[in-house]
Amino acid sequence: MTTEKPSTFEEVVERYGDFVYNVALRMTSDPVEAQDVTQEAFLDAFRAWDRFRGDSQVSTWLYRITVNRSLMRARKDKRERSLVQGGIEDREIVDWTQGPEQAAMSAELTDKLEEGLALLPEDLRAAVVLRDVQGLSNEEAAQSLDITVPALKARLHRGRVLLRKFLQDYVRAPGPVS
Repeated sequence: MTTEKPSTFEEVVERYGDFVYNVALRMTSDPVEAQDVTQEAFLDAFRAWDRFRGDSQVSTWLYRITVNRSLMRARKDKRERSLVQGGIEDREIVDWTQGPEQAAMSAELTDKLEEGLALLPEDLRAAVVLRDVQGLSNEEAAQSLDITVPALKARLHRGRVLLRKFLQDYVRAPGPVS
């Protein structure tokens, strides 16, 4: 991501549109909801654009807006969420150098991880998505969530432990068959 402030808001949307959508998708686990959150986040950002001073990176500022929008939408809905398969745009391209069995297992693991992420409490999911999925530094993720770095690390630890427990049976190697 570029650190200089884009000169127009249209440039912001063009430069960060996919990035914001991916954060929203990971937070909502629903492509339609993610599109709505993306539009709402950019609308919020547009309204606040003249007040953005550049104290943080544009991407960090947009992350905070997107995560807040996602959390507000989740609180508003308050319905039980189930895994929704993402669109083809967010799928990894299959590496055909792997055998078909390995490729299928990799895709299955990705689906299982998505399912686990969707089941995490919102605050833990936000921390894991920003840090582990989107690759933000601890400082950037903490700033995006408006929490301290130690609080982020605590949320990351709890989220990762819950994901490990969720995946435990799936990744456990089968024992010898008698």
